[in-house]
Amino acid sequence: MIKALLFDFGQTLVNSADGFRMAEKIAKNRIFADMDSDPDGPDWDQFLHQYRKIRKASHQRSDFSRLTIWQTVYQQFGVEPDLGRLEQWETDYWALVKSQTVPFPETVRVLQTLTARYRLAVITNTQGQKSTGNHRIALFPQLEKFFEVIIVAGESGIPPKPDPEPFRLCLKKLNITASQAVFIGDDWRIDICGAQNVGIRPVWLQHYSVKRNWPDVKTDLPIITRLDQLSDLRELSR
Repeated sequence: MIKALLFDFGQTLVNSADGFRMAEKIAKNRIFADMDSDPDGPDWDQFLHQYRKIRKASHQRSDFSRLTIWQTVYQQFGVEPDLGRLEQWETDYWALVKSQTVPFPETVRVLQTLTARYRLAVITNTQGQKSTGNHRIALFPQLEKFFEVIIVAGESGIPPKPDPEPFRLCLKKLNITASQAVFIGDDWRIDICGAQNVGIRPVWLQHYSVKRNWPDVKTDLPIITRLDQLSDLRELSR
């Protein structure tokens, strides 16, 4: 019997895609312009290729620190960065992402419905912000109030998803077993595989309003494109 629904946050309950897209564009342009002042700096194509390669490798390690990614990019091209400037750019980056984060239109309504039937929790990764307790979810008290447990993995000694620890910690706090929970998330590796590896049934949300290229994987797991499709959870969790 399903007793609890566990949710990811970004691109699951809220849409930050446009904010990340804008913040990444600004960051890349700033870093390249800074490097371009060096006569031995890269051209744009070289820079973009290495930037994307370094960012992908960092994300695959579940390391989302923009400062770390940017420092690695500078090191790749043998350019010494101004650390204070990078820290300010990182602050600007997260301020933009936060300002462009909005709940999906159906989120509050769906949570209101689900909370009458299930215990609700959030397991989300920190995005590499400099300080703890600074996750975007704090900006949305109208969402926070629905969740009995909120786990921000990647801070306070909790490893980031897909490590099993944040999933197990959430189950422990709820005092339920893995078979009594369903996890809803958008990221195949971090959310879906992470939950599945600890025995939690995942539901893959590929929200219709999020502009991204979803991984091309073959799976029998339920895939939904709106949160209100969770209303028939009995069928989804077969």
